[in-house]
Amino acid sequence: MCHHMQMREGERGVPYKRRAAVRHPAPRSSSAGLLFSSLAPEDYNTNKMAFAGKWETETQEGYVDFCKLIGIPDDIIEKGRDYKIVSEVSQDGNDFTWTQIYPANHKVTNQFTIGKECEMQTIGGKKFKATVNMEGGKLTVNFPNYQQVNEICGGKLVETSKSGSVVLKRTSKKI
Repeated sequence: MCHHMQMREGERGVPYKRRAAVRHPAPRSSSAGLLFSSLAPEDYNTNKMAFAGKWETETQEGYVDFCKLIGIPDDIIEKGRDYKIVSEVSQDGNDFTWTQIYPANHKVTNQFTIGKECEMQTIGGKKFKATVNMEGGKLTVNFPNYQQVNEICGGKLVETSKSGSVVLKRTSKKI
């Protein structure tokens, strides 16, 4: 915590150190994330996160460019262009099971524990080792060709995948 030198109102030239803030349970407001984002990962209670549930794609931006960049064939890109991907997420503390259901009922399921290396799979079936982290209420992971950040914003699941300057942003509603 930073200590700032300030002048007390009404006191001429008498500096004092601001006292360290006392942590109280955060109110349910948009500022709650600011308090929790400064906590160490072991202090962050992921049980309060709202990732668990079933989510359906509402919008996606950058879909075609991103899919081409990571090597998905054109015919598969076309089939998935307007498909409403369904994500099923179960969470038990730091343990997650994340299943995504794609066109033709193709499913990819990844199980992981925050902060521990695990084996994961891409949509193309490629297996790799990665560590999913929780940073400021966001799940982050590095896939072989891109980085992914998942977060809850305004009650929606926002998945942002980035490779270089190409970004896929998928927003899903809870169903």
